[in-house]
Amino acid sequence: MRYALMMIAGEPEPGQVKEELIATMQAAFNKYAHDLHAAGVLVSADILTPSSTATTLSMRDGRATIQDGPYAATKEQLAGVFLIEVPDLDAALAWAEACPGAHYGHIELRPSALTVRDGQWRPPH
Repeated sequence: MRYALMMIAGEPEPGQVKEELIATMQAAFNKYAHDLHAAGVLVSADILTPSSTATTLSMRDGRATIQDGPYAATKEQLAGVFLIEVPDLDAALAWAEACPGAHYGHIELRPSALTVRDGQWRPPH
């Protein structure tokens, strides 16, 4: 099954996190991505820029409304997504447990309902 592991965390103010901690977390995420890849389960991974860089678009009555920032005004934001392909929820949970983001935020796991392969929507498995 294909699962999205979505990291949800608070966003520190610029300069609030020490460079040593940033370097430690970067090394932890590098190892995590390497381990996912080595296990053959990694489909893709993205760490996102802060929510202050977000642009939100909605279509209503045939017109686009564009807003700076995230849709939801909340203290926690989507920080990144790992897309993995594993046999079951237990395997996905094991990988989520190993994610460095779980130490300072939450990991929301959600199975894929459909995925695009060869230009067509298909079940992910």
